[in-house]
Amino acid sequence: MKHFHYTKIDENKVDAFGSTGTTIRVFISEDEAPNFIMRRFEIKPLGQIGLHSHDWEHEIFILNGEVVLINENGDREKVSSGEFVFIPPNEPHGYINEGNETAAFICMVPKQTK
Repeated sequence: MKHFHYTKIDENKVDAFGSTGTTIRVFISEDEAPNFIMRRFEIKPLGQIGLHSHDWEHEIFILNGEVVLINENGDREKVSSGEFVFIPPNEPHGYINEGNETAAFICMVPKQTK
């Protein structure tokens, strides 16, 4: 069993996909869990995670703030605290924080088999 407060987990800068103002804390890593990886992302105001895609699904739960989801067509959808998002495999997606407060969300992804 693992039990920690999230602030005890190392916070690392995200710079992949042209990301800015974004950090990640990996709560449950690929080495620890047999099926799912749990992470917390924080995006500062005007920060973003650039458009990208993966071969796996994402489940996201917005903890606080708002993020704007973007897709490959430039469509935008705002999601707020308490809302969740499912992103299917291979669907291009990105996130922008256009608000005045740091946005935080939990992201679950399946463990990748090698």
